[in-house]
Amino acid sequence: MLSVLGTGPQVLVQDAGRVGYAHLGVPRAGALDAPAARLGNRLVGNPAGAAVLEVLLGGLALRAEAGCWVAVTGAEVAVSVDEVARGHGRAEWLPAGSVLRLGVPRVGLRSYVAVAGGIAVDPVLGSRSTDTLAWVGPPPVTVGNVLPVGAARGVPAGVEAPLPRRPGPLRLLPGPHPELFGDLGALTRTRWEVLPASNRIGLRLSGPAVPRAAGELPSEGTVLGAVQVPPDGRPVVLLADRGPTGGYPVAAVVHPDDLWQCAQLRPGEGVSFRAWGPRSAGRG
Repeated sequence: MLSVLGTGPQVLVQDAGRVGYAHLGVPRAGALDAPAARLGNRLVGNPAGAAVLEVLLGGLALRAEAGCWVAVTGAEVAVSVDEVARGHGRAEWLPAGSVLRLGVPRVGLRSYVAVAGGIAVDPVLGSRSTDTLAWVGPPPVTVGNVLPVGAARGVPAGVEAPLPRRPGPLRLLPGPHPELFGDLGALTRTRWEVLPASNRIGLRLSGPAVPRAAGELPSEGTVLGAVQVPPDGRPVVLLADRGPTGGYPVAAVVHPDDLWQCAQLRPGEGVSFRAWGPRSAGRG
């Protein structure tokens, strides 16, 4: 068991996501920075899709009721055990009765805490993930919660030196509605700014309006990373807790390998796009 002594703005349980229920209006959810969650699980010897804690802007404090291996990945934060500094991006032993604390990241938004055996809350529709659109899954983690931990199944990696992640322009794949946009190059010529309204549902951007045809389409399903353009012309990158389009056309799709950046971009930060793939190459 892990007892929750403190949280920051938001702590959620997330795994690889809930597959097969989008037609019922249930988002896939899952860790927003999936590579960071997988790395944490690998470090403590878990399967890649084991449930972890997704921590927004740090502030988490956990007391181990039994000794366990933990790893903190994602946005880099100060990590301590009983006020003694420990490492980020490596497996650390958490003795029984000790307290793990996370500071506030200087860069990025979301850190991930993996524990050997995984966070063993009851699954809902086959997943332990919480989605923030339909609120299916376990509730947000709050002070006073006691989180069950599964039995460790693998051997911790001890120390791993992952390659540094290099943020850059988000690569765009062709979208399903190119005929509705007179100038898709408007996406790639603009330096966009992340809006405070961004969340796990979508990364909302501010900048000059992207030209698009008037009117709306029938609402339809979306893929992770779809860049939809509402009537105001300001794009929204749809993320793990997305719903259907609501009738807004989709201009492009962010390359899967770049989606982790959407989990770590803070309000006010700049972001740019670049075309990727044969159909989009001629559109800016």
